[in-house]
Amino acid sequence: MMREIRRDELEPLATGAWILGAGGGGNPYLSWLNLCRLYDDGARVSLLDPMDLADDDKVALVAGIGAPLVGLERLSDPRFAAKPLRTMEAHLGARFRAVMSGEIGGANGLRSLMVAGVTGLPVVDADSMGRAFPEGQMTSFAIAELPMLSLVLSDIRDNEMIITRAADAKWMERLSRKACAEMGAVAAACKAPRTGREIKDHGILYSTTKAIRIGRVVAEARHRRDDPVAALVEAEAGVLLFKGKVQDVERRTTDGFLRGHARLAGLDGDRGSTFELQFQNEYAAGWRDGEVVVTTPDIICTMDSDRGEAIGTETLRYGQRISVIALPAPALFLTPKGLATVGPRAFGYDFDYRGLAGARASRPASLSTTG
Repeated sequence: MMREIRRDELEPLATGAWILGAGGGGNPYLSWLNLCRLYDDGARVSLLDPMDLADDDKVALVAGIGAPLVGLERLSDPRFAAKPLRTMEAHLGARFRAVMSGEIGGANGLRSLMVAGVTGLPVVDADSMGRAFPEGQMTSFAIAELPMLSLVLSDIRDNEMIITRAADAKWMERLSRKACAEMGAVAAACKAPRTGREIKDHGILYSTTKAIRIGRVVAEARHRRDDPVAALVEAEAGVLLFKGKVQDVERRTTDGFLRGHARLAGLDGDRGSTFELQFQNEYAAGWRDGEVVVTTPDIICTMDSDRGEAIGTETLRYGQRISVIALPAPALFLTPKGLATVGPRAFGYDFDYRGLAGARASRPASLSTTG
């Protein structure tokens, strides 16, 4: 089944994608503005059920890669986002059936729609992460050990690079990340072709629909003047980990990533406690009073405590009053192979994954019944 994505779904999609970004993926606000402009100019985007793909359909995966902080200085452009797709079609000598986001989190969750708006291709309701991750090998397709795809990188200076093959997913990440750093730590990318059969068997399905659903939960809670953070945690079986005020943020852009940490002082029921977050584009782990309570691959998100807007690692600043929540990771990433690829040890930590059950237990029950 294929349906048109309505204009009034674009804002919930942006809200939900930003939450699923786990602090990374880039702020989708400019992508949302671009989509609104495309719709105002008459463009429409269709959402394709992944199960309706033919097994041999060719699908292009698109993304923006690089450091989110640099992305704040490079404005989104639908035609630039589509450029590597067109180059990939010329390289392969074939046209694509559809386009799909490499990750649903952050601005990348809307990037496939921008590309669709200027190419006329439908968007597959799926991605390869179910959130945002910082490295290209952290995907459901890499865990399934599917063949490496060719990759096109484009920058704003009209530089383009095609990597036709790599030894494995980690090598593809290393090569593309070095090239991205030379391009100014931000680039438009296209990987292809992923087949319909591969997506149906190994993709994270219906993630665009999930992002729209999450955005609606937040919007409806605001409309009712309810707590949007509590509404989201309840609707998505998440956990409220901490409410606090940002005391300190340290971040740096290195090797194409935004790395750093943030410290929060507790407010309300969490007064007297502290919380620390560490990130590599996305949040990787959180400590309450020095004890690890939450880790990747669960979706760690910082949200404005009043409005329920996600706050990215590039926009954290002193004095913000935020709620730290965690949402469940896609089940694939909780398997032994998944955790080896996206768990805390894959980020260099010397501890294992902490599940949401433990995160719930870490927050005194007397503080809140939320989550």
